[in-house]
Amino acid sequence: MPVVIVGANVEGKANFNTIAYCGVAQSQPPMLSISMDKKRHTRKGILENKTFSVNIPSESMTKVTDFIGITSGALIDKSKLFEIFYGCLKTAPMIEECPINIECSVVTILDFGGKNDLIVGKIEETYSDERCLSNDIPDIKKVNPIVFTRFDHKYWRVGEYIGQAYKIGEHYQG
Repeated sequence: MPVVIVGANVEGKANFNTIAYCGVAQSQPPMLSISMDKKRHTRKGILENKTFSVNIPSESMTKVTDFIGITSGALIDKSKLFEIFYGCLKTAPMIEECPINIECSVVTILDFGGKNDLIVGKIEETYSDERCLSNDIPDIKKVNPIVFTRFDHKYWRVGEYIGQAYKIGEHYQG
C-alpha cells in the first residue's frame, strides 16, 4: 500500500498523520479516498475544515513519516517537523519536503461501523517538485515513494518496471 501523510488544520494549527489506506476513487472529476482511524487527531481538522492534504513522502523521509504515524498531534506539535505551505484551499497544510502534495476538499465521509472512516476528497490542486518530474509527469523512480505491507508491518521501496499497462496483455493466450 502507498504510504502517505495526511494533513489538516486542527483548531488553526497544521497537523499530520501517516496512513497507508489511500487510493484513487475516480478520475472524472478526480477524487481519492483515505481511510482514517476515528480517534486520530488529524480527523478532527478534516471534520472542522472539510479539507485535507495528501502528501507523498520519499524514502528519505521514512523515519519522520513513521514517527508522525505513531505519535499523536494532541501530544506534540507536528507542524514544526516540516516546512509547511498552503495552496488554494488555505486550510489543507502541505509538506514542502514531500515530492508530491495533493489538496482535497471533502466530498463525503462514510462510516461502515468499524474503527475507521472512509473519507472521499475531490482533488482541487496537485503540487509536484520539479526534480521528481520527467516530461512534466511525476516519475515514480524520482519520487521514490514508501510502500507498506500490512500483515508484516514493513516499509519497502518501489521495484522495477515490468511492462506497459493496457499493452502487455494484448496477446495473452491464457
